Amino acid sequence: MALSTENIVELTEENQFLEAFPVVNQLRTDLTEESYMEFLTQMRQNGYKLFAIYGEEGIAAVAGVSLQVNFYNKKHAFVYDLVTDEKYRSQGYGYKLLSYIESWAKLNGAEFVAIESGIQRKDAHRFYEKKLNYNKWCYSFRKPI
Repeated sequence: MALSTENIVELTEENQFLEAFPVVNQLRTDLTEESYMEFLTQMRQNGYKLFAIYGEEGIAAVAGVSLQVNFYNKKHAFVYDLVTDEKYRSQGYGYKLLSYIESWAKLNGAEFVAIESGIQRKDAHRFYEKKLNYNKWCYSFRKPI
């Protein structure tokens, strides 16, 4: 299947966000549709953008991204969420979408694309490192308070 960037769009309307929820929910399983929309509203106020690539039956994959600046990554695109719908996995959609995000980031003056991935997601890590040439260079920590 040849995938083009013509079926990649930035989601900007409520109906598009709701269409993306079942896909996002496959990664962020603790979200309800209501909490998803509440968080999304706040995140978008802070520059979060949600991109989707479409397959024949709707959204195949989504990526949630924002442009950030810090001392160690300079200006960069941070990918918060990247998930391919179960029925579209291993068909090139995630690769195409993340490649698009890399181009988008470069066009917006970013030096890097950064992504975090749960420790248990070994298949995702292989995908980032082997197929997309990402470097594993740090650990991320958090503490509930």
